[in-house]
Amino acid sequence: MRARLFPKSERGTANHGWLQANFSFSFGNYYNPEMVQFGMLRVLNDDTIAPGTGFGTHPHDNMEIITIPMEGGLTHRDSMGNEETVRFGEVQVMSAGTGILHSEMNASQTEQAKTLQLWIFPELENVEPRYDQKGFNPEANKNTLINVVSPHDKNEGGALWIYQQAWLHLGVFDAGETITYPIHLEGNGMYLFLLDGQLEINGQEINARDAYGAVEFETLQITTKAPSRILIIEVPMQFKN
Repeated sequence: MRARLFPKSERGTANHGWLQANFSFSFGNYYNPEMVQFGMLRVLNDDTIAPGTGFGTHPHDNMEIITIPMEGGLTHRDSMGNEETVRFGEVQVMSAGTGILHSEMNASQTEQAKTLQLWIFPELENVEPRYDQKGFNPEANKNTLINVVSPHDKNEGGALWIYQQAWLHLGVFDAGETITYPIHLEGNGMYLFLLDGQLEINGQEINARDAYGAVEFETLQITTKAPSRILIIEVPMQFKN
């Protein structure tokens, strides 16, 4: 196995007043040649959005976009005619495919919203754009990894799906738990983002908002050292031939 810790302190940042952003990978005016992507995971932005503000209408194409509210909610509008609010406890997916316009605004005029947004390169390009969202409840299923996103051709158990051989899991764990994560597809890598708490993997301490990337393994043992909220992102490490 090859693995690397990505400390919170090494993330890129931006403060636009209405938006305070933290970038795991190069994005916008932040560029780090050593942190452009992790395999097919291109973006993991950790955003705080002021009340009554947000991202105005903008385009995307050929990207799988996943939004996970951590606090509050976002109102989404797009050129497919969707107008939905996605809130804490829900996950939203959008396949941009041949092209889409959308906006994402804080659903509250008085409270800030905190969200994670991920972009994953698709294995199929120029598909018809699509949108979906669904509620999940890791808190009610404590000490279990909940599969929230799966590949389009391997979707099981009610997860949302995207056009990539990628799996996303969320989990809320007590201290002292041991989690065994098996890789789903040979050649994939795992990018773990610790939302809250403290973990240990192979003797490496991981703290809140740190990330840990691992490749070339079959199973990984994760131990919680404090009550923890975990996001695990499994993605191919190379483009499909």
